[in-house]
Amino acid sequence: MTGENLLGVPPTLLNPEPGSIEVLSSHPDGSSPSQVELELLVQRFPTSSLVWALLSDRAFEAGQIIPSYAFARVGYHRGLDALRKGGWRGQGPVPWSHEPNRGVLRALYALRRAAEQIGETDEVTRLTEFLIGADATVIQTIETAHYRAAASTEGL
Repeated sequence: MTGENLLGVPPTLLNPEPGSIEVLSSHPDGSSPSQVELELLVQRFPTSSLVWALLSDRAFEAGQIIPSYAFARVGYHRGLDALRKGGWRGQGPVPWSHEPNRGVLRALYALRRAAEQIGETDEVTRLTEFLIGADATVIQTIETAHYRAAASTEGL
């Protein structure tokens, strides 16, 4: 699977999701919001895939795989709702380059990552195909960004 848009399906370009502006603007230096900030944001913006993905990331980094999976699962379902509202019909590109799509893609990635940790191989395969079909570069993009962020905080 190459991730190319061979079906001619137009890309899904989501509107900015509630909460994402608050998350991003509250940390212009690129630092991650605290657990308390994320919990407050998810209470204010429960439909935000980005906030759920960030909660999943925080839990995963703390070695809490089951909570990470649960947070990512909520973000995944919120993301599917957003995609369908955005005109997505179960296939076609969801480009990472369109910033409002990133919350959904990050939630999908977080779910894939946690599913791999608990041995849910069928789900890992399905989510890998989903992500590659959405944007062939998204897995590598997220992993590279995570590696850069981790490397920049190692010396602290």
